[in-house]
Amino acid sequence: MLPSAIRRHSSKLAHQASITLPRSFSLSASCSPDVLFKSVIATRSFSTNPKKGGSEFIFSRLVDESKVTPLIAKLQQECWDGYVATGRGCHTLFQLVDTNSSGSITFAELRFFLENVRESDINPEAKKQLLSAAHDHMITFPEFQAWLIRATKVDPGLKNTFAAEHYHASIGSSHAETEHSWNKHTMSQNLRRMQYAVRGEVVIRADAMAAEGRKIIYTNIGNPHAVGQKPITYYRQVLSLCDLPPECGVDNPTVASGFPADVVERARELRAAIGDAGTGAYTNSQGIGKFRNDVAQFISARDGHISLPSNIFLTNGASSAIEFVLTGLIGGNRDAIMIPIPQYPIYSAIISRLGARQVGYYLDEDKGWAITERELEQRRTAAVERDGLDIRALTLINPGNPTGQVLSREDLEVICKFCAKHDIVLLADEVYQRNIYDPTKEFISAKKVAMETPGCENLQLVSFHSTSKGLIGECGRRGGYMELHNIDPYVQTQLYKLASSGLCSGVAGQVMTSLMVTPPAPTDESYDLFQKEESDIFESLKRRANSLVKGLNDIDGMTCTPAEGAMYAFPKVELPAKAFDEASAHDQTPDTLYALTLLEETGICVVPASGFGQKEGRVGFRTTFLPPEDELNSAIVEFKRHHEMFCEKYA
Repeated sequence: MLPSAIRRHSSKLAHQASITLPRSFSLSASCSPDVLFKSVIATRSFSTNPKKGGSEFIFSRLVDESKVTPLIAKLQQECWDGYVATGRGCHTLFQLVDTNSSGSITFAELRFFLENVRESDINPEAKKQLLSAAHDHMITFPEFQAWLIRATKVDPGLKNTFAAEHYHASIGSSHAETEHSWNKHTMSQNLRRMQYAVRGEVVIRADAMAAEGRKIIYTNIGNPHAVGQKPITYYRQVLSLCDLPPECGVDNPTVASGFPADVVERARELRAAIGDAGTGAYTNSQGIGKFRNDVAQFISARDGHISLPSNIFLTNGASSAIEFVLTGLIGGNRDAIMIPIPQYPIYSAIISRLGARQVGYYLDEDKGWAITERELEQRRTAAVERDGLDIRALTLINPGNPTGQVLSREDLEVICKFCAKHDIVLLADEVYQRNIYDPTKEFISAKKVAMETPGCENLQLVSFHSTSKGLIGECGRRGGYMELHNIDPYVQTQLYKLASSGLCSGVAGQVMTSLMVTPPAPTDESYDLFQKEESDIFESLKRRANSLVKGLNDIDGMTCTPAEGAMYAFPKVELPAKAFDEASAHDQTPDTLYALTLLEETGICVVPASGFGQKEGRVGFRTTFLPPEDELNSAIVEFKRHHEMFCEKYA
């Protein structure tokens, strides 16, 4: 059955048109337009002609055709919404467009359909192609199905020629080409439409080049240890003692000769919390109780407001927590999530896969990526009143990824008040809260602002943190947490059920999360080394952030706002007009063309800015400043050389 919204809207429109819908009326995936329309007008009088059927017959015989036409338009819109949201229902949509039940679609039928669906949902080039084809011939179902794939592809598709080559190698060159039953038409269309630029086309090409022996400088992702950051000794020592059998570790008579006393004591505490089964066993699905208590105490001390362990979920990094929450939020074809533009692509990826819509609110680059109340209200109004969407949540990223700005208290108050005013759940991505390099800036949590701002008493808030970023950089441990604030208790039980379906987050990540929020005390033996290692990492990140931004701004045709926090620079690049033509000829965005030539020429792997979202006409890329300082300084020289070469080539 199609969503109940179809019947509700059908009933409403039928009532407006003085058409009685039978009590049994419903539209199933196998329902033909004949059955639909005969049900719609079952109570009306008209002459029959057995040689003429389908909606063509109904339109020709209906007393007032104009009263049924809006119903058809609305049903097509509802079915289209369902397809855009879920990737399902292409057969039913075809039947609704084929109003004369001929088994193919005419130009007039197609034009009627395209006039009744939102243009923003359709790739404009695909729309032109289908209309052109319909001028030439009737559109069959296979052709319509193939068009739906092109029509809902907002961005150029992932071109993984490397994977294709390995596929052919695995089945043998003599293997005959075959049509797989699991293919681009039958697979999950939401997965097909999902984009994740951080590991997209440019990175796939970089991996292929690396496999051929080429040296690649990976600046595409915030993965500190992969590009040379040293792990912090204290964390690794405690983790090792938690993993080792007690007779080899904490209970070994010689343990004191290899580990500081506070490390051994901390490992004993953590092992007691984990239990006799050790780190290899499942835990409570919400996370080990003591570790959640550690997180709650950390938040309470940070914000000056109580946090409860029962509201803490330990998760596989922040990403899985974000997916949990979005899964629980998204329930309808018109549900939408507001996300910053530019944004971290995990949000658009999960939103697409879950079948919701994203509503971007644009950060002002000229004002240091600022957020304004006017922008939030305008984007919400357009989405709700013009597009009929239901805004379920809004995401903020502080400090920003990829933009690097640190939000002020005033910025946070604007966002919190906006969400409270419109009953929108606020999702606060705060994984870079330790990465602030501008001495005039400070991290303030969304929860602290919500607790201290009049009008935000009923704000629904979920906050995320991770062990992958900060000064830890233990991405592979997959440690993190989310805190629920003022979330419906029933919803919380359902989120627990969802967590239970994954059994539990990784125990090493849970241990790392506990360590992140309870570092060594000043009186501990490990404290001095811990402080030195953290300080060295922080000061180096600060130097690299400043040198990278300065180096990019010194290149003619590049501008880059200061990286106040996080791990990235997000420069804007001016390109010659011929570069845009070249990109268009290869079905690429201009910044993808730029990033691929940068990779081929220098071995530097960046992410095209289009993968994060940006204003129309802007071109750029995101790069981390995580590689070692000498390597990063060399990369800055290469950025300049490549840019000059690129501009000369396409001048």
